[in-house]
Amino acid sequence: MVRIIMHGCNGKMGQVITRMAAEDKECEIVAGIDTCEGRLNGYPVFDSLQDCDVEADVVIDFSNAKAVDGLLENCKKRRLPVVLCTTGLSKEQIQKVEDTAKETAVLKSANMSLGINLLMRLLQDAAKVLSPAGYDIEIVEKHHNKKVDAPSGTALALADAINETQDMKYAYSYDRSQERKPREKQEIGISAVRGGTIVGEHEVLFAGEDEVIEFKHTAYSKAVFAKGALEAAKFLAGKPAGKYDMSDVISF
Repeated sequence: MVRIIMHGCNGKMGQVITRMAAEDKECEIVAGIDTCEGRLNGYPVFDSLQDCDVEADVVIDFSNAKAVDGLLENCKKRRLPVVLCTTGLSKEQIQKVEDTAKETAVLKSANMSLGINLLMRLLQDAAKVLSPAGYDIEIVEKHHNKKVDAPSGTALALADAINETQDMKYAYSYDRSQERKPREKQEIGISAVRGGTIVGEHEVLFAGEDEVIEFKHTAYSKAVFAKGALEAAKFLAGKPAGKYDMSDVISF
């Protein structure tokens, strides 16, 4: 049984993970960290990891960038593995992640979905065949109307996964409205759609002569990210110090 501390337990994702962990026989949330009160989680909740005296095997973090510095410091001090899901980290915080990984296991990925990370692997296999054959590559991502950044970090991660197989020869094109010319062969077009309550949809097209191959992933709820975080926590518990990502979780 993997013992988990949920950092950001009273947030939306923290609550989804709490519900899913309660149904998982391989893990248990033994404590939570959050400054917001008013929820009955079924486990003790502390204001900070420093205040938490509950023994655990791993931390799952779905909080905010402001809370990450203290989290990393305490995980480093306690040699406590951490699944870091919070986004929007500064360059200084990214460096702290690197420093923390020298002392304990840290898993950080652009997207926690098992499906998205499997898709990255499939895209790399496809790119090795289709890119040398001259296929054009386009990515279309769709999210809800409250999302402020574009393109999504996941869309960029998908593009990077493809590009890594081709010695980073592709440039990324985000807007063709000001251009009046054919697309370049060595470019990946990335388009963003914002509307309604779309949780997340990513489509990758390899367009060749008289045929198109499409890869698509659709997230219908935040549960896909919670499931990935729990699988990552079970994977990371007991691992030696170092930096890990979701590709390690789904390795086969």
